[in-house]
Amino acid sequence: MKTQVAIIGGGPAGLLLSQLLDLEGIESVVLERRSKDYVLGRIRAGVLEAGTVRVLTEAGVGDRLAREGLPHDGFEISWFDERLRLDLTGLTGKPVTVYGQTEVTRDLYAAREARGGAVIDEAEVKRIEGIDTDAPTVVYEKDGKEHRLDCRFVAGCDGFHGPARKAIPESHRRDFTRDYPFGWLGLLSRTPPAAHELIYATHEQGLALCSMRSEEVSRYYVQVPMTEKVEDWPAERFWEELKSRLPSDVAAGLQTEGEVLEMSIAPLRSFVTEPMRHGSLFLAGDAAHIVPPTGAKGLNLAVSDVHYLHRALTRFFNEGTSEGIDSYSGTALARVWKTERFSWWMTSMLHVFPEIDDFGRRMQKAEFDRLTGSETARRDLAENYVGLPF
Repeated sequence: MKTQVAIIGGGPAGLLLSQLLDLEGIESVVLERRSKDYVLGRIRAGVLEAGTVRVLTEAGVGDRLAREGLPHDGFEISWFDERLRLDLTGLTGKPVTVYGQTEVTRDLYAAREARGGAVIDEAEVKRIEGIDTDAPTVVYEKDGKEHRLDCRFVAGCDGFHGPARKAIPESHRRDFTRDYPFGWLGLLSRTPPAAHELIYATHEQGLALCSMRSEEVSRYYVQVPMTEKVEDWPAERFWEELKSRLPSDVAAGLQTEGEVLEMSIAPLRSFVTEPMRHGSLFLAGDAAHIVPPTGAKGLNLAVSDVHYLHRALTRFFNEGTSEGIDSYSGTALARVWKTERFSWWMTSMLHVFPEIDDFGRRMQKAEFDRLTGSETARRDLAENYVGLPF
């Protein structure tokens, strides 16, 4: 089989890249090692930046998002006994939109199917050959048989554990990592949200977050040590712990009678690999970087990568210039590192760190006090939260 761009990974980044390239008349094949049902069953983030909404709309998958997405003009930080609302729209002129990543992926699958896009599920990539040449090949296994996909470029949209990043020789890349000493225990429930906007609540026991997927489905998190196990957390224990960390009026109104749809523990990590291109191989999304979920940036950062990459590939195929692909890594990484900084900063301010000393705790409080006392500080947070331009 032959195509212009082989895309490894059938999550939102890979599907979006395929859709955008198709609209420019560029052929691609998406290889996803899991089944479509598995991909659509994954529970992920649901806060979309204004730029992400714009790109999804340009890709032709914005109709249901426009109908069902929930625009949020702000969010609240509860710092022990103090509370602060960040007026995102008032400070930046832009809201964020709550719309689950699963729904984004569902819309993209439907769009690719409607246009006859080639998406091969349950295709496990075994190796990537020839990335130092102009004719790389992706070797994958499907139904017990080995297949070869010849192409001009390979886009690795296959996540942190995928084969794309590992195909770049260690001598040609550098990884930057910070692992945090805690995780987020998340519960997805068929219950009305605790509030009409997100609430980040810092408590002596750790962070709690009240989020949502719709007016009927809520997503809650509590910070836990990484030694905790989901099976030790029945729903009743989770609800009680969540209530203990929330402001009393929010806890009193919290509705807990409803179906628990999913529970899991996610580790927190900051990670960047450089460069995001080697020869004919490009990295995008979690294959190139991971952010802690505190700033709601993972999916949004992947969309900005795809935006830059599809424009670069379009210029190469349709205009005959390599300028975009040559600058892709530097352009994407400039935004990646700014977003990593913001996600690290929010994580550092709002969580309880087991090893932190009295000086560190005072610094966290000073960060919060700076927000409460300075519109400039609030605007800086808001500009990063609604998304840096791309």
